[in-house]
Amino acid sequence: MAKIIEGIKPTRMELIALKRRRGIAQKGDKILSDKRDVLVSAFFERIKNREALRDSMLLTLEKAYESLIEAEMVIGEDRIRDIGEGMPRIGEIAVSESAIMGVEIPNIDTGSIEKPQLPNYNFTKTNSKLDDALVNVNKALVAIVKLAEIEGSVQRLAIEIERTRRRANMLEYVVIPNLEATIKWIEFQLEEREREDFLRRKRIKALLERRREES
Repeated sequence: MAKIIEGIKPTRMELIALKRRRGIAQKGDKILSDKRDVLVSAFFERIKNREALRDSMLLTLEKAYESLIEAEMVIGEDRIRDIGEGMPRIGEIAVSESAIMGVEIPNIDTGSIEKPQLPNYNFTKTNSKLDDALVNVNKALVAIVKLAEIEGSVQRLAIEIERTRRRANMLEYVVIPNLEATIKWIEFQLEEREREDFLRRKRIKALLERRREES
């Protein structure tokens, strides 16, 4: 329920100041609402991408596992382990940030890991399924990194959406209604004062006319 702001005097100067504050608050509410809409749109876009990327990652990991099992059946578990220990380290991942309506969003460059890092091994002692497994594992790794990027973005967007929603609600449901209630109260007080002044002037005029008639 809207409340009249305490400590406000019912004067025309206060009325002008309150109307100015109401205008600023309404503009602020519009800006926050627009910001919230943009953030929500970006949030759900990333949620959609996250689901598609997660499905793709799980499918790729499943293919990698199947290929690895088939390769293991041909060249043996020990040979697979030896090859795994000889795998080169993945390249470094560069992380930067971009802004959406003032929210810093992580951007992860996967260029350094998109090309599979295949180990040096004797092809006569391996199986093509092992190559397939390594390629699919690498694809899954890229997807996992991109998922981390999306998760970071989703968390930051969610926090800012909630913060923006609270600020917009405060303006829309508390600040602006209180300002409008106070403006109406001052306008009523000023109208009452003008009515009283009019009646007082009318009585004085009638009194003066009666005195002139009596004299």
